[in-house]
Amino acid sequence: MKAVTRAALVAEAERWIGTPYCHQASRRGVGADCLGLVMGIWSAVSGTSVTLSRTDQRHWAQHAQGEPLLEGLCRHISRIDPAEARPGDLLALRWRRGWPASHLALMMGDGIIVHAYEGGAVVRSHLAPWASHVAAAFAFPGLAGETPNPETTKV
Repeated sequence: MKAVTRAALVAEAERWIGTPYCHQASRRGVGADCLGLVMGIWSAVSGTSVTLSRTDQRHWAQHAQGEPLLEGLCRHISRIDPAEARPGDLLALRWRRGWPASHLALMMGDGIIVHAYEGGAVVRSHLAPWASHVAAAFAFPGLAGETPNPETTKV
């Protein structure tokens, strides 16, 4: 695995801007959904791939039990306090209160996130309208030049 930095994650996310939205895809410039975007960014920056389980249903979160997306993410990356999320960290979002988290975005800095928007493309958005939808935040493992935070919980 290559050394991964926050700057590299942010730079790679910028390269995905404009990639058309495509359910269950993960190819920069061709198509991606929010999970495919995250998997593609990680693969490009780290040189390794991670596969998170997907569902075939487009609107699975409306009917899901528990928190399948959060549970899957916790198997691969460290959960952090959302208030401490920094550029290069991942946000898991809920579309509605009471629904499981089902959307992902990468923190870019200055209140900006990058995410794949259904019906559109991979876009930059202001975090402010999404702030109340944040269910959890995650830091990718082994970020170069950072000492592990003892407060970070690997679930």
